[in-house]
Amino acid sequence: MFSYVPIFALFLLAGGFAVFSVIAGSLTGPKRYNRAKYDAYECGIEPTPQPIGGGRFPVKYYLTAMLFIVFDIEIIFLYPWAVAYGDMGVFGLVEMLLFIVTVLIAYVYVWRRGGLEWD
Repeated sequence: MFSYVPIFALFLLAGGFAVFSVIAGSLTGPKRYNRAKYDAYECGIEPTPQPIGGGRFPVKYYLTAMLFIVFDIEIIFLYPWAVAYGDMGVFGLVEMLLFIVTVLIAYVYVWRRGGLEWD
């Protein structure tokens, strides 16, 4: 149990910093309320009036989010591999190369289909 103390201390420190940041930001931040502050913000695009039923979001928002998640997960898998690279040897190198090539093929596919175009 003693070996988990640094992990608990890190969680406590991170949680304390998060709570401190939220409280300090709300106490020291400017309090200028205006109409623009309450308007919806959609990635730099001027918000347009939506129908009463709610309307539909363009599919590009969801595709961009899914692409971000795919490449974010790739990075998450690369970190442990980089840490344990010396212990895995050639097998680990080949497996990670196969993983990177698979993700690269998906990236090229999305790129060629126009999924990365910003209109």
